[in-house]
Amino acid sequence: MRTRIVFFFWLTCAAAAAAAQPLQPWLDLAPAGAVLRLPPGTYSGPAVIERPLTLEGNGQVIIDGGGKGSVLTVKADRVVLRGLHLRHSGDSHDAIDGAIMAEGRQLLIEDNRIDDVLFGISLHRGGDSVVRRNRIRSRGADAADRGDGLRIWYSTGNRIEDNDIRQIRDITVSNSPDNRFTGNRIEDSRRAFNFLFSHRSVVDRNHLENNSTGIIALNSEELLIRGNRILHAMDASGTGIALKETSAAIVVDNEIVHCAHGIMADSPMDPYNRIVLVNNLIAHNVTGVHFYGALGGHVAVANTFRNNLWPVSVVGDGDPMDDRWWGNYWDDYQGFDRNGDGYGDWHYDLLAFADRIWLEIPATKFFRNAMVLELLDFLERLAPFSSPMLILRDEAPRMQPWRNYSARR
Repeated sequence: MRTRIVFFFWLTCAAAAAAAQPLQPWLDLAPAGAVLRLPPGTYSGPAVIERPLTLEGNGQVIIDGGGKGSVLTVKADRVVLRGLHLRHSGDSHDAIDGAIMAEGRQLLIEDNRIDDVLFGISLHRGGDSVVRRNRIRSRGADAADRGDGLRIWYSTGNRIEDNDIRQIRDITVSNSPDNRFTGNRIEDSRRAFNFLFSHRSVVDRNHLENNSTGIIALNSEELLIRGNRILHAMDASGTGIALKETSAAIVVDNEIVHCAHGIMADSPMDPYNRIVLVNNLIAHNVTGVHFYGALGGHVAVANTFRNNLWPVSVVGDGDPMDDRWWGNYWDDYQGFDRNGDGYGDWHYDLLAFADRIWLEIPATKFFRNAMVLELLDFLERLAPFSSPMLILRDEAPRMQPWRNYSARR
């Protein structure tokens, strides 16, 4: 009998040790400024942090939200979350259930693993925080059913660095100027970056692959999009970089490869605040660059166009000479460089012959590569029976690309 009692007591203690203990009492007992290093194990949430402190897990602590709300909610400044495994949030899009809902300033969120959550990390009405080296995964097979891997809302001056983010819906940056996104890897999602009314953002040296769209910006001025690799955005509306009602943007040193549209942009609302494309590799896309709306307001210098089905398309009223093209490399340029200065002796003109049909009547784009249109285009070029449409003129086409992209990385 005594042996049975001891055995039952041992089983009870073992079950209590194995069960996830609540995290909230640990947080309630920690004073402001404390460094709370949790013992290895599983802790239950949701939990709320309401004072400045450091919560460390050293990669051995799991915080399980139990399928309710957000796993951790931060309502204080100067909080550090490091080395935690956050999982199993609620599933409400309206409540923005996720791993971390943060409403403070000067936060540091680093080296965490986040999975089986709806939203990843949300920064709301804060700023001057750092989110780096986190591994983030959402739940749901369809991208539209997932949550945002990172959601920044009315939050400025943040640095988002070196995160590994996959299988999310978007990274959404709304009404949040002056944020910097550097060295992140984002794959298998809908929109890697979605900027809404977020001015002066910097998107630098990120790797974006197999997303429906790489970077989209709406009403976001003075963006710097630099040194990114954007690959395989091949959905029907897939675009490497899409700019709408966005002015004074600089797109420089990017590699945009194998997308339905490499770069898509309308004309700036103010023609003096131009969209500038400099030294980008635009290759193996269905359409390399697509400008729509009223013409003008774009400058393209020293870009490389290679193996695109159609290098540039322009739809809208106006004069194509209002856009400035200079010193770009075109793989179909057929001129010579007799003086050896590296530039063609004659300007490069991109003309639309039978392609005018789908440029002027978008519904016919479905038949774009049909045999009949290909034959009609050949006959138009051989013996034009109507004036071709000038798409662009590059006054100084390069004979060779400006840089060796194949050796870049």
